[in-house]
Amino acid sequence: MLTLPAPAKLNLFLHITGRRDDGYHELQTVFQFITLHDVITLTTRPDQQINRLTDCPGLPQEEDLLVKAARALSAYGGVTTGVDISIDKNIPMGAGLGGGSSDAATVLCGLNQLWNLHLSNTELASIGLKLGADVPVFVHGHAAWAEGTGNILTSIDPPENHYLLIVPPVHVSTAKIFAHPALTRDSSPIRIADFLEGHGHNDLEVVVRKEYPEVDKTINWLQQYANARMTGTGAGIFISVKSAQAGQDIARKAPPDWRCFITQGLNSSPLHDQLSRFTNGV
Repeated sequence: MLTLPAPAKLNLFLHITGRRDDGYHELQTVFQFITLHDVITLTTRPDQQINRLTDCPGLPQEEDLLVKAARALSAYGGVTTGVDISIDKNIPMGAGLGGGSSDAATVLCGLNQLWNLHLSNTELASIGLKLGADVPVFVHGHAAWAEGTGNILTSIDPPENHYLLIVPPVHVSTAKIFAHPALTRDSSPIRIADFLEGHGHNDLEVVVRKEYPEVDKTINWLQQYANARMTGTGAGIFISVKSAQAGQDIARKAPPDWRCFITQGLNSSPLHDQLSRFTNGV
């Protein structure tokens, strides 16, 4: 049995720089992990069954990325044993925090250990990319500058700030936003140096604010304290704060139906820290 974290991520900026013939979008973004995470427990079983033991309302087992990840890895590695998967779900769904992709990556990395497959992160990321564009960054386990469809990764070390993250009671559809005719798809590319100097925004924000008024309301409210930014396709909105206490002071003033998280940026994934301890027998 192995219990592992699946960290959420923030997009510190997100530009859409083009659209390919196959319909996928070219982008630039920075992924940074945060301390908010799901907890996944993997328990091997002697047969080849792959079961999710935890009920996840609105997410059938057959559609769950963590189940798809286990099955994809089993097929790739010719595995003859199975696994029971339990999850303590802390990352809100539909908030642009990458919870499903992170869960899939944790399953891939964890089962690689439990099933003694000895696959490299590059191989695992290749399997993960077929499940979702964000899976590889979680597999590799370091904050990254991403280009292409999000699959071309360059390690980067932005400041590990404290953040106040607010998720209003709305589920944003990624497919709906990326298909929206008003979405900006021709932002000029920037350099890593530009980002580190403070440049960058989220091209998806204008469309999301129009289609989801609750997101617009959240951004407007947070702007009184700092520059409010949307992660991914939303609905998660975050600001940098000087300390956890400063974030808590602001969170206490938020409407009661908003979920507030005091968290911190992480450039190294806690998943890989835990896997290293497992490998070393700690």
